[in-house]
Amino acid sequence: MSKLLVIEDEAPLRRALRIFLEAHDYEVVIAGTGSEGLDVAAREHPDAIVLDLGLPDMDGVDVATALRGWSNVPIVVLSARDAEAVKVAALDAGADDYVTKPFGMNEFLARLRAALRRAAPAEEAPVVATPDFTVDLGAKRICRDGEDVHLTPTEFALLRELAVNRGKLLSRAHLLRRVWGQGYETETEYIRVYISRLRAKLEPPGSRPLIVTRQGAGYRMAG
Repeated sequence: MSKLLVIEDEAPLRRALRIFLEAHDYEVVIAGTGSEGLDVAAREHPDAIVLDLGLPDMDGVDVATALRGWSNVPIVVLSARDAEAVKVAALDAGADDYVTKPFGMNEFLARLRAALRRAAPAEEAPVVATPDFTVDLGAKRICRDGEDVHLTPTEFALLRELAVNRGKLLSRAHLLRRVWGQGYETETEYIRVYISRLRAKLEPPGSRPLIVTRQGAGYRMAG
C-alpha cells in the first residue's frame, strides 16, 4: 500500500481527499501548513506528496524547493492558480505534475498513479552507456565521471526515454505520452522545464550539448 502525504490547508478538501484516497487503498497522512508538511514528510517518508500552493505559512513552491533539497519523492501540485508562469515555477521547483482546481477526482487519481509509476522500480535491467555517462535502468542510477547524478523519478523517466533512443529525434508529444502518460500531449511547458533540469545536471559548463533541440520538432540525445 502506497503512503501519500496531503499538504492542504482547506479542511473540507483535505477530508474529501483523505476519504477518496483511502477508498482507493492508499494510506494517507495529512498536514495543514507547509512547515507541518515538511516535518511529516521527514518523519513518515511518503511514497508521493499532494501539495497545495496556497498555504497559510509559506508558498507551496518553497515547500517543493525545500523537499527537493533532500528527497526525490513525487510531488503532485493542486492549485487554483492557473497561470502558466505559476505552473512553470512549481515545475522548476521540483513538482512532477500540476493539477488545477477545481478538478475531477478520477483525473487527479490517474495523475497520481502515473507519478507513482514513474517512481517504481524499473522492470528492465540493462545499462545504457553514452560517451559522457551511464544509465542503469534497473537501479535507476546515473553515473558520470565515477560519481552518481541524482535525478527525480520524472527526470529519470525522461532521460531513460532519450537514452534508449539515443540519436533519434523524439517529438514533444511522444515524450509527454511516454513520461507523463496519455492526455499530456499539450503540456509543452513540462518538457521545457525538465529538459532544462536535465541539462543543468548532466551538461557541465562549456561541454558539448548532450540533449539537442530541433526547434519545432523535438529533442534527441547526442549519439
